[in-house]
Amino acid sequence: MKFINNSILFLFCLVLSHNMFAQTNDITKNFYFGKKLCETSGTIIDKPILYNNALGYGFDYQSVENVVFNKKSIAGDTSVYFSVKLPEGNYKIEVVIGGKKSSNTSIKAESRRLMLKEIKLKKNETSKHVFTVNVRSPKINKQASIKVKDRDKNQLNWDDKLTLEFLGAPSVKSLKISSVTAVKTVFLAGDSTVTDQDVEPWASWGQFITNYFSEDVVIANYAESGSSLSGFKGVKRLEKIVSLMKTGDYLFIEFAHNDEKQRGEGIGPWQSYSKLLKEYITEARNKGGIPVLVTPTQRRAFNKNGTLKPTHGDFPDAMRKVAKEMQVPLIDVTKMTTYMYESWGVEPSRKAFVQYPALTFPRQIKALEDNTHFNSFGANEIAKSVVQGIKDLNLELAKYLKPNIPDYNPKKPDNISDWTVPMSSRFEIKKPDGN
Repeated sequence: MKFINNSILFLFCLVLSHNMFAQTNDITKNFYFGKKLCETSGTIIDKPILYNNALGYGFDYQSVENVVFNKKSIAGDTSVYFSVKLPEGNYKIEVVIGGKKSSNTSIKAESRRLMLKEIKLKKNETSKHVFTVNVRSPKINKQASIKVKDRDKNQLNWDDKLTLEFLGAPSVKSLKISSVTAVKTVFLAGDSTVTDQDVEPWASWGQFITNYFSEDVVIANYAESGSSLSGFKGVKRLEKIVSLMKTGDYLFIEFAHNDEKQRGEGIGPWQSYSKLLKEYITEARNKGGIPVLVTPTQRRAFNKNGTLKPTHGDFPDAMRKVAKEMQVPLIDVTKMTTYMYESWGVEPSRKAFVQYPALTFPRQIKALEDNTHFNSFGANEIAKSVVQGIKDLNLELAKYLKPNIPDYNPKKPDNISDWTVPMSSRFEIKKPDGN
């Protein structure tokens, strides 16, 4: 990814507040990138400073050679990451974009959660945007923590800082970060089709649905690659969610890809799977939360006649039955993705998945041919399906969606040519856990 205008202008004002597990006292810090533009006291950054833990802020995941300063701007030829050391909590981000040159700005937070999608401005145009980001840690209390896989410990979601990625041809004029507590939280519990995939080209719907909500909602995505209902509970991710849940918060639950591989007495869609779904629902309701069931995304597996094979067996039906018995809202993504893939057809549907010829990415010797995990385009299509499900169910949550989101018809999905959001600069060829 290269910058078209080769220029970014920052005024960076930070407000942060927190204790170890809950935000209480407000702490205010102001940062200015380039020339100081107001009288408020703060830190002026007029040279490329790499992040270090002692300083508590700086450019991240790139060398200083990739960040070039002059009096009023910075420039780079890859994604520009900036990190600020922050404790766990929710943070409202207020950003004013635009400048003297035309720009096209996208912003991702933490593990590639899309927060701002391709805001195109002419020269001298500016616009203000606000979104809320969840910063998390594995800690539950002094005695307990989520057990994070060794492979995942270096993900941006699990460090002690907030990382923002500016990409496209961005121009960021000002940035304010402030801790917030009065925000509705949507917790996500699921597997690799839901989780925040940390690196390209892998992606999941949970990290793209963030772009569709107003600043009054924050998405707290605890989904884990390779996870089942029992595995998610076993590593204390459900316990973490329940410890944070407030009355009126939501818990979206999507599992099956890994549950269906389990074997043994009492294991199966009508036994352990249904029982655990009911347990998750009860746990959320006991905290005043609102559970929502989401049937699993289909795998890309076609019959010879162009119809899709039902690779999840009885699991979607088992979830539908639990939803009916316990009167839980259900978004039928299994049906939606069936319509979606069949509408695309056998070959075009590849464009929604991690299917790339050899040498597309650094150190990629062999072709990537994954029929389970999505790329960013495919993940965003799933996110649109979930958003449409929220609207169709007339959930109270729907009033927190951004205005004027078009209805989505999975029988008429978008084309890959419609997706132009640049890829992030961090890659990994090894596929996520689960299938």
